[in-house]
Amino acid sequence: MTTTSPACAGPQVYLHEAPARCATAIGPSVFVAVRGLGGRLLLVHRCASDAWEFPGGPMDVGETATESAVRQTAADAGLPVLLTGIVGIFSDPRIVVSGPEHQLQQQFAVLFRARSLGGVPHGDLRRTSEAAWVAQRDQPQLAVLPAVRDWIVEALANESAPCIR
Repeated sequence: MTTTSPACAGPQVYLHEAPARCATAIGPSVFVAVRGLGGRLLLVHRCASDAWEFPGGPMDVGETATESAVRQTAADAGLPVLLTGIVGIFSDPRIVVSGPEHQLQQQFAVLFRARSLGGVPHGDLRRTSEAAWVAQRDQPQLAVLPAVRDWIVEALANESAPCIR
């Protein structure tokens, strides 16, 4: 089902692995929950973790969170999007991501809501091997990190109040 290109790479995520994986910095990142027809969610298959998650990643210096979210979604899934709101802010200090020059960073993530502006999702074969619209009934069978499962629940929940954790 899923194939990973040898050229595929990306940051490594360490979940709840204290004290061996102690963060030395905070790494702001953005992710995007794009809803499609029938409530399907746009998910990408990450090369580094071999898991499915929302498109997104670390912000670049000089860009806003919204610019980063749109850029990351286009890069990870090949789709232009229009941001429509915020699902939430997530800052679990036990989620550590390898950053530039192998620096370990505590993830500080903003998860946006968006709608697609068209196109067919596809991985970039660098950080993502695949991108797909995934029906809710198919999500439990996918390899998804526990924190991302929580994000999916929040993305499918009430759209009026953002989650702050």
